[in-house]
Amino acid sequence: MPSCSPDCCLLRAEIVKIFSEDGMGKVVEIPADMTARDLCQLLVYKSHCVDDNSWALVEHHPLLGLERCLEDHELVVQVQASMNSDSRFLFRKNYAKYEFFRNPLETNRTIPPSQLLQNFLATSSCPEIQGYLYVKEVGRKSWKKVYIFLRRSGLYCSTKGTSKEPRHLQFLADLDDSNIFTVTTGKKQHGAPSDYGFCIRPNKCRGELKELRMLCADDEQGRTCWMMAFRLFKYGILLYQNYKIPQQRKTLLSHFSAPVRSVSENSLVAMDFSGRIGRVIDNPVEAQSAAMEEGHAWRKRSQRMNVLGSHSPLHHSSLSSVIHIAQLWFHGRITREESHRIIHQQGQVDGLFLLRVSQSNPKAFVLTLCHHQKIKHFQILPCEEDGQIFFSLDDGSTKFTDLIQLVEFYQLNRGVLPCKLRHPCTFVAL
Repeated sequence: MPSCSPDCCLLRAEIVKIFSEDGMGKVVEIPADMTARDLCQLLVYKSHCVDDNSWALVEHHPLLGLERCLEDHELVVQVQASMNSDSRFLFRKNYAKYEFFRNPLETNRTIPPSQLLQNFLATSSCPEIQGYLYVKEVGRKSWKKVYIFLRRSGLYCSTKGTSKEPRHLQFLADLDDSNIFTVTTGKKQHGAPSDYGFCIRPNKCRGELKELRMLCADDEQGRTCWMMAFRLFKYGILLYQNYKIPQQRKTLLSHFSAPVRSVSENSLVAMDFSGRIGRVIDNPVEAQSAAMEEGHAWRKRSQRMNVLGSHSPLHHSSLSSVIHIAQLWFHGRITREESHRIIHQQGQVDGLFLLRVSQSNPKAFVLTLCHHQKIKHFQILPCEEDGQIFFSLDDGSTKFTDLIQLVEFYQLNRGVLPCKLRHPCTFVAL
């Protein structure tokens, strides 16, 4: 009987189990050469969610308290082969994955962002990141603050102050055969001096703590800088290509490269009937504005009908009090701490937000918003005017008939907020 060639065996289908945020898992059969980006797009299609290039596959190690987003070019089957039995893949949003390329971090204010980016990506250049970090001593529970140097050749610490003489440099970790992880349980599990821990884990790690190089920064910005620099040194121009080059879908997904739309949907146009005769709206900005106005008018009419049909103007079965429930940015009765966890997981970029029910006032809601890597909370209170219920987060100066209208307004206008609402925290059921 003829035997299978090595190449044939390599490309056989593999079974991968993916988990969503609600803990539910989905088994997917994929080819051995499928990348993380291809798998994300397959899951986006199967889950009927919007493909905005912010979905990520996360390698999660619950016993170690570690996780990282797979790079788009990584082969899922290869990564799975290096994972422990307790580890799993998570499918979630990550808006910060390529934030460096959108807003380069100015580690040196004298270097323009474009030049800084070029220095990182050019293989001929030898950039260096240096600064103080806390390092967990191997085999001990104690942490020590030392001066660190990150170079293409690896991670080093100085044994004498900030000296970078070769005789004072101690090698800590290799970049090529390692990956960098966020530490999610730093203080509790590892006794870290702050919540901004990360670690370098060898690819052939057997899951023992002594094999991990545990590090800790003073703040979120520091952690973000070091982790992004590690990825840039490790992958270079490939990382930029992942961000920049349009996705070339493989044969498996070629049939789903465009949204499936009916003939009737493709023939729809925006119309304006405010004058004596109707006219087609050609300007896309005007068309979007007209659609929003029509939606707002419809919700106002529906709300008035509900109010008139109830025994009280504060009747909570009205449309305005429930219309937001189906929105992806609404997370219901979650705690303040849970909202922080979600924001952290999905990237901590400016404008990342969610809405939830207030814990202190059951009739109110809370907008949780990220700005400059800090999380802020704004209470949304109901108020009555002429027998109608409105919602406001600025003490009634700006009022909205429902939460959808409120969110749409602050997506276009900053108002009293530190920034516009840009990225909704979204969960998806696989």
